[in-house]
Amino acid sequence: MAQTSTAETNSELIGSHHGQVSAGDIAVGVIVGRTSEFFDFFVYAIASVIVFPKLIFPTHDPLVGTLYSFCIFALAFVARPFGSVLFMAIDRAYGRGAKLTIALFLLGTSTVAIAFLPGYGDIGAVAIWLLALARIGQGLALGGTWDGLPSLLALNAPRNRRGIYAMIPQLGAPIGLIVASALFAFFVANLSADDFLAWGWRYPFFVAFAINVVALFARLRIVVTPEFSKLYESGDLQPTRIRDTIKAEGRNVVIGAFAPLASFALFHMVTVFPLSWVFLFTHEGPARFLVIEAVSALFGIGAIVASGPLADRVGRRALLGGSAIAIATFSGFAPQLLDGGTVGEALFMVLGFILLGLSFGQSSGVVASSFSRRHRYTGSAITSDLAWMFGAGFAPLAALLLAGNFGLIAAGAYLLSGAACTLLALWIDGRRPAADRQPD
Repeated sequence: MAQTSTAETNSELIGSHHGQVSAGDIAVGVIVGRTSEFFDFFVYAIASVIVFPKLIFPTHDPLVGTLYSFCIFALAFVARPFGSVLFMAIDRAYGRGAKLTIALFLLGTSTVAIAFLPGYGDIGAVAIWLLALARIGQGLALGGTWDGLPSLLALNAPRNRRGIYAMIPQLGAPIGLIVASALFAFFVANLSADDFLAWGWRYPFFVAFAINVVALFARLRIVVTPEFSKLYESGDLQPTRIRDTIKAEGRNVVIGAFAPLASFALFHMVTVFPLSWVFLFTHEGPARFLVIEAVSALFGIGAIVASGPLADRVGRRALLGGSAIAIATFSGFAPQLLDGGTVGEALFMVLGFILLGLSFGQSSGVVASSFSRRHRYTGSAITSDLAWMFGAGFAPLAALLLAGNFGLIAAGAYLLSGAACTLLALWIDGRRPAADRQPD
């Protein structure tokens, strides 16, 4: 039995005044936790487009500087699986509360370190290394923020409402984007270019640290509840060794890593990449497009919510496959929309977020349902790390590199490749004997 950490004890005292935590409380904890992670993610992503090319790579032209910035952006996704290995060991030795506390402390520290980062003009190339180090710290920390709450929701979901329960954790992505985009839009619109580059961009990183603190206590309050502890002790949410999980569930890990690639590729194609394209290749300021992103994300929230009952009606795998086909179709005309002025950009973002919501809303549910109960906690964490690395980590870099050299149509081809990977993974999964697959 894992030792009880001081953080867990303090959190239990806080939660004891509220009695047993309900399923609704668990859902709130999931949304708060995921929103904090995605807010950190989008704060860095937006800064990698409108801040770091000028602050850290001023000796290069804007396109090359942004490409270098996206290279550092990808480091977190490469580091994330290593973070899972490290923090799973901490989880087994000291408990989930200790793991979450250390991981979120590292995440907050790395985020605040970026807020204090000097520019290239102050310390030269050292600024690049410091930014890369902070980004790796964020990635390691994100590997440790897996708390098992989505798995807890999945394990307690009624058979006819699994899609609804699966979409709840995904709501954190558009909520985090809305807050991050609105915050940056406010500072960009109300500060001069010099003031924004000197100090205005740093405030969202301080806000990210504050949100992490709130999220830490919200999540700790959940993980020490009697329901969660019972599942943890019975082995249903026990962190198993990664080597044992891969040995037992290797096929599911591989399929789970590639099944959501269409939604993960689209994820960056409607968030980070279009901002970089508009910022680099049009005469429009970033504030207007950030507002378009925030408004479009509201459609994404609606689509994620709709994906729940829709998946319960047609099946999650069927919905993910159908969404992949729709995304493949979207890739054929999306470049023309993005290059079609304000109206075209708005249509691109709204349609993209609707498709993203339908597919992304169920991507984690399909992954988690493939694992046995014993390996679901660790297997879901590993698979999520790999899916984000392959499907999202290099997406902005690849899409901008292709679009910058061959035009927007090449970025559409990249999105098409993600849809093809999803359909292939689902086809391979569907060829397994029904007895080997978990219920949809």
